[in-house]
Amino acid sequence: MHIHILGICGTFMGGLAALAREAGHKVTGCDAGVYPPMSDQLRGLGIDLIEGFGADQLALAPDLFVVGNVVSRIHLTDGTPKFPLMEAILDAGLPYTSGPQWLAEHLLQGRHVIAVAGTHGKTTTTAMVAWILECAGLRPGFLVGGVPLNFDVSARLGAGQAFVIEADEYDTAFFDKRSKFVHYRPRTAVLNNLEFDHADIFDDLAAIERQFHHLLRTVPGSGRVVVNGLEESLARVIHAGCWSEIRSFGAVVSDFTAAGDPQEFKVLYQGQVVGQVKWALTGVHNQLNALAAIAAAQHVGVSPEVAARALGSFENVKRRMEVRGRVQRAGASITVYDDFAHHPTAIRTTVAGLRRKIGPQQRILAVFEPRSNTMKLGTMKAQLPWSLADADLAFCHSGGLDWDAREALASMGAKAQVGDTIDDLVAQVMAQVRAGDHILCMSNGSFGGIHLKLLQALQNK
Repeated sequence: MHIHILGICGTFMGGLAALAREAGHKVTGCDAGVYPPMSDQLRGLGIDLIEGFGADQLALAPDLFVVGNVVSRIHLTDGTPKFPLMEAILDAGLPYTSGPQWLAEHLLQGRHVIAVAGTHGKTTTTAMVAWILECAGLRPGFLVGGVPLNFDVSARLGAGQAFVIEADEYDTAFFDKRSKFVHYRPRTAVLNNLEFDHADIFDDLAAIERQFHHLLRTVPGSGRVVVNGLEESLARVIHAGCWSEIRSFGAVVSDFTAAGDPQEFKVLYQGQVVGQVKWALTGVHNQLNALAAIAAAQHVGVSPEVAARALGSFENVKRRMEVRGRVQRAGASITVYDDFAHHPTAIRTTVAGLRRKIGPQQRILAVFEPRSNTMKLGTMKAQLPWSLADADLAFCHSGGLDWDAREALASMGAKAQVGDTIDDLVAQVMAQVRAGDHILCMSNGSFGGIHLKLLQALQNK
């Protein structure tokens, strides 16, 4: 069929477009601000992209419009619709569906779906599971909300029975307010962690727990639920009812546990050593991600020993503690990193992971952008000083915020600075940086190209 995708440049919809194209469908799409890298990836696949959401795109006459959750019924101040194409589709009575529903109905039918859910670590853990299955010769399909370095693509159909998907709790579309993951009908569901997020669509933690329980309701009796035993919120979700096999990880009394440092540890299954992971990743959070991935892979027949060995060659995902460059200064290098962390808990675990890796003597300069919808609302601003405790200095980009970042970070004193623009932030960092420092940039967006600007400033200094 010919599908036309509204909002095609998002990570999920772009991945869906690539899968649909690989499956033999004709794919076109539109978005506002069509830009690399997704635009380059899609055009490389032969997918035509249109800038904007003009109603004239009805002339493409696709068999179906697939609507991303960036699209809404909102009207601008002058009374015109922000998405005129969607209004034209509705007025003409043309067929449309959401991305998750199209994926479920056309590509996931008959597959063993492994869905990885959680507030944090979804992308990394999904990539881990896919790589384990690949190393085991299972040729999995996958759809990841990032680009795994081992594959260098965010999605592929795969030739095997298994399909690994990042299972997002964010809503499906303006006409379907259920979480995306409710559509996927997994046989293996990973519940990695769960805390409050997405304050723009959820009132409280209980509302998100309810969506996670809806996911559990779709897992068959012969399926498996892999759950983080450290999370009280997930204990409540399980207690509300679970009809599948449960395998826990993380807590002292769990099916899967780890013994040793996060960079080199033994994997225990029900108290017995079954494998060892030695890799370049840092942080307890990634150790927990590994246990979740090993438990999920076991359900499709991959032994923990094979899974642990596969993780030794796992290269993580782009924008997960990714080194963007190093500049030599006075006999020591200054390293600039890029990381996707944006929720306070993710910021804390990311900084703590780097601290564990480099030790107490070297400095961490944490440069961050509160860009997610939740952070823009200021819902979690009080947690920011806590999240930055392991950093030596912190620099916050305040552009676009409706709350006072300086006030939120006041308890940090001289350790924290706020810049209204990217250039301000770069200047502040350059005034403080020393040889041997680690500059950790954290945002769920492009952060105005700050990584390159910092590297250029360091080279010119």
